[in-house]
Amino acid sequence: MTTKANSPVTAGSIVVPLGHVVGNEKWRGSELAQRLQGKVRLIFEDGLGLVDFHLPNRTCILLISEADLVAGDEFKRRLVKFRNASSLRGIVIIEKTPISDQYYLGVQKLVVLELGMVLLPVANQGEASQLIIQLVREQGRDRGSNPLAGRQRARPAEPAVLQALQRIPGVGRAKALLLLQRFGSIHGLCNADCQQLEQAVGQTVAQQIYTFLHS
Repeated sequence: MTTKANSPVTAGSIVVPLGHVVGNEKWRGSELAQRLQGKVRLIFEDGLGLVDFHLPNRTCILLISEADLVAGDEFKRRLVKFRNASSLRGIVIIEKTPISDQYYLGVQKLVVLELGMVLLPVANQGEASQLIIQLVREQGRDRGSNPLAGRQRARPAEPAVLQALQRIPGVGRAKALLLLQRFGSIHGLCNADCQQLEQAVGQTVAQQIYTFLHS
């Protein structure tokens, strides 16, 4: 379901109810928005500024498309501005395609090592929508508790989540399934420290995962 909200929203003040996503107006009519409809309650706003999608629990999505990567450095300025100006939890979703692959390592260095944000690669807007839906559902299941803390009950893995994890160096399908079984969700994995990761996949892969996800 898609509705048009009436009041302007700023990155620092928005409160998103569970099960809802507030999307930047520029995504109206996109494949991503169409795939979100019916899965979450999607509200469009034209005052989100740097943010593409706001999720519950002060989490927001900044989506870097293939076109953004090819067009130049404007997306880098947007990420830096967001990190410097916001206390929200930002997750960066990037379209990693054969065309944009040459830019990926530079973006990973900026997002993970310099800005300390979570970076999740996807192949297209369809995968991006599945990740957003998964994140919203995780937050709904964790109602009343910290969505980034604690070990969650294992659930069947969404295909897009598995595919995103398999893009981490050293992580194949088996390790991706093991990580989701152990940590329960993307949120749980991102909140794990290196020692917890080592217990699941060993020291070498654990360090690769931690470096990929964190500063």
